[in-house]
Amino acid sequence: MQSGYTCQRCLSSLRRAVGISSTIRLVRPSPAHGDIPRRYYSATTKKTTANPTQQRRTLASVESPNDRAFAIGPGALKHATPFGADEPTERPERVFLKPTNLFHSFSDSPAPGIRRRAAFMKSHAYCPHPDHRQTRAVISPQDPEARKAAKNSTHPPAFVNFECPDCGIPVYCSEEHWMDDYESHSEICDTLRQANEDDHDLHSGRYFAEFRYPGPQIEEILPNMTNWDTYLYTREYNAINEDRSMRQATRLLTYPVTIASVVHELSPYNIRAGGRLTVEGLKSLSALRYTIHPPLSGAGPGVKGLRLSAPPVRIFILGARAESSLPRDVWIQLQYLFPRALIHLIFIGPESMTNRDAEFPLPERTARNPFGGIVEDRLSKYTKITTFVEYYHTMHKANYFQPYDPYFDCFVLFHPGLGHPASVHEWEETLPQLLETKVPIICTGYTEWDMQRDKRWVEEKMAGEVDMLLEPGENRFRSLRWDLNDLDPTDLTSGNWGVWAFRGKRYETTMKD
Repeated sequence: MQSGYTCQRCLSSLRRAVGISSTIRLVRPSPAHGDIPRRYYSATTKKTTANPTQQRRTLASVESPNDRAFAIGPGALKHATPFGADEPTERPERVFLKPTNLFHSFSDSPAPGIRRRAAFMKSHAYCPHPDHRQTRAVISPQDPEARKAAKNSTHPPAFVNFECPDCGIPVYCSEEHWMDDYESHSEICDTLRQANEDDHDLHSGRYFAEFRYPGPQIEEILPNMTNWDTYLYTREYNAINEDRSMRQATRLLTYPVTIASVVHELSPYNIRAGGRLTVEGLKSLSALRYTIHPPLSGAGPGVKGLRLSAPPVRIFILGARAESSLPRDVWIQLQYLFPRALIHLIFIGPESMTNRDAEFPLPERTARNPFGGIVEDRLSKYTKITTFVEYYHTMHKANYFQPYDPYFDCFVLFHPGLGHPASVHEWEETLPQLLETKVPIICTGYTEWDMQRDKRWVEEKMAGEVDMLLEPGENRFRSLRWDLNDLDPTDLTSGNWGVWAFRGKRYETTMKD
């Protein structure tokens, strides 16, 4: 029996006196947005058969959409108690992998999804041994293909078929090549093993307490944006005591918190020595912060409390991929950092709805909705999300989002690959249009090389028509988890490892007598 208003000692007394069954729970009101209707993420109603445990909880408790916790893996707890309440007493114990038993080779993994990944790697990823011929253009100095080009190899390419016994990931075509190149493989073997265990942790069936997020916070309690530890503490997240849990939590939170760390008035990036923020960046971000941190206006309920409010701050996320499918409670954390601002998140990109057809069928394009936008406007009364499966330059030509205002608009590009040979053609038409708007453009990168390559391409492409707002460098709120590239298992990346920002150059005219 749990309650937000009664201590456990009092509850035990009530049970003895009144004889209340221990399976009944008191009704607790929602901690936030209890009076706001909320639309779930699918417009269609799905019929589900509840088990007896779920039926008892439905009869005995009232659950708010804001009280849901995220669980990954079969058998995990689908509904959690409200944030701040005691842990649930009834929890299905269907944990398939214990914390001490997370390491398994990909091919012999107990998780079918990981076994399918192993089969995909063995049929698509090539052996990095320098004896093989080069299979593609060299991307960076750390690329294994660079060793093949330098050695001028003659052996034909071969797919990876041998799994390292230390990391459990298919990395070489044979045991002979693995042993011959072990010195090079040992540099990343420990990190590969960590990524292996993190992937199995997601399929372990355990309860993911790190995916329970706090609700709104009173404005007097300011968040500390210095690093992950200070942010999680001042935002009153549940304590995360395990490194693995910390890696899983930051893998999702890195997207909204990276945006907030740049545009927030308490941003760790400043114009002091080593702060990386430029003078032009201070000008641009000050304009945006003026709107996203509105002053108190005395607004309130009733006729006397009516006040004019500013339009919502539009955050355009271009080339959206995985970030567009994040649980909406993750993106709501961005709004909680700006409690008095209206925020409109706009995901744009041809892959923004990949593998989400069952969740949101794409609407027909009509005169009122020419680009088939999917609108989610009941997340909260301060947040709205719109998704477009379209290229930005097409919508820009149609003047769909005009006019742009540095006080209300911002562009965000997560790992855009502006200078990457495989994606550079997709940005050649978009980049000049972005610079025309004169609003901040925030970019992230997987590595230092990735960011510097994108920066060089932007400067060479626009030939001095760019103002640098934030110098490239490591993102304080990067993902702490390392991810595998299934097409190249030796390519380890960290989500939003680095961040930088720029805008179109602004010219100021002065009058002379």
